[in-house]
Amino acid sequence: MKKVKLTVKGRVQGVGFRYMTKTVADQLGVFGIVRNESDGSVYIEANGEPEKIDAFIEEIRKSPSPSGKVEHIDLTEDATLPTKDNFSVSN
Repeated sequence: MKKVKLTVKGRVQGVGFRYMTKTVADQLGVFGIVRNESDGSVYIEANGEPEKIDAFIEEIRKSPSPSGKVEHIDLTEDATLPTKDNFSVSN
């Protein structure tokens, strides 16, 4: 089990980024949360098999939303994150 948290910066709010992130997570079998932050970034927590998490991160780097543009990702592996059994979109 691999657990990561990401802060994604760029054109990632108002372009369907969170919902497309959920679609990618559901397709790959990754679980966690995605939410908008007040500074214009998007925060993601994800857990799953290491190869699935790696594939998920690569899809996020490319921007799952065609209208979005990822400029920077802060990525941290954090084993203390809670384990999720679904992927949810908040705020």
